[in-house]
Amino acid sequence: MAFGSPFHLRQFTIMMVVLVMSVSLHELGHALAADYLGDPGPRRAGRITLWPDKHLDPLGFAFMVITVLAGVGIGWGKPVIVNPGAFRKPRRDMLIVAIAGPVMNLLLAVVFGLIVRISLAASATSWITATVGADYVLSRLVMAALGINLLLFFFNLIPIVPLDGSKVVAALLPEHQSYQYMKVMNQYGPFFLLAMFFFGGQIIGPIIGPAIQNATSLITGLH
Repeated sequence: MAFGSPFHLRQFTIMMVVLVMSVSLHELGHALAADYLGDPGPRRAGRITLWPDKHLDPLGFAFMVITVLAGVGIGWGKPVIVNPGAFRKPRRDMLIVAIAGPVMNLLLAVVFGLIVRISLAASATSWITATVGADYVLSRLVMAALGINLLLFFFNLIPIVPLDGSKVVAALLPEHQSYQYMKVMNQYGPFFLLAMFFFGGQIIGPIIGPAIQNATSLITGLH
């Protein structure tokens, strides 16, 4: 990606804005759920805020920059530290906290997708197909926010540590099986995730890709 072109710089900026917003609100979702359920830790740590600097991990942010420059766009935020002992029903409440981050991304996808759907219903679609000017920026921003948040929603539900899906599965399994599952995941999960990035595209891609496409069509009405 060459920054000599204003067009490319604009694309880079749009992607970075969307990624920072989406990852930050994902982590805020975890923090809000934990706070509501009785854990004061996230509030004490300053995580009940919209400011991205409280939710971004330096290495995760650097990875965002590098991968957006490479034309992909991947990164992660600072994990919200949760104390299950502060909850009335730890297993149930950990499930709620775990699912809150992906649900935040799903809600964001719905909001941006409904902008497209309402525009289609009102026959005000010129901005969607624009290739220059402010309408182009709006179109790229909305579609990027829709796609990235759906990707974050589905990807984070994969049941591999440290993704949220592992915590969801652990909370749903009977206690003994949950312990055994997390024992294996804590030991090998990061290696599974790394292997998935390098070798699992042919497995994960055909699952997540159609899910994102179907969700996009369902939300926006585009086919």
